[in-house]
Amino acid sequence: MTTLFVRHEVSDYAAWRKVYDAFAPVQKANGVMAEAVYQAADNPNDVTVTHEFATVEAAQAFGKLQELRAAMRTGGVLGAPTVWLTNKA
Repeated sequence: MTTLFVRHEVSDYAAWRKVYDAFAPVQKANGVMAEAVYQAADNPNDVTVTHEFATVEAAQAFGKLQELRAAMRTGGVLGAPTVWLTNKA
C-alpha cells in the first residue's frame, strides 16, 4: 500500500472542496483506493490530502495527470504543493 500525501494552501477551502469532491470519479478511475482531507488546526486553508494506491507506480502516474493539475488550478491551490510518498510498513 502506497500513500500519496499532498499539502498545499488554497484561497478558499469551501470552493476548493467543491472541486475536490467533483474530482472523485477521476480519482477512482486512476487507482485511488481511499482518500482523506485534513485542515491545519490554525488555518483552514492549509490542506493536506492523502490518497492510497496499490503501488508506487500508480501513485506516481496519478500525480502526473493533467486533469489533476487543472483541477488544482480551478480549485484555487496557491503555489506549488509539497508532495511525498510513503509505503505502509
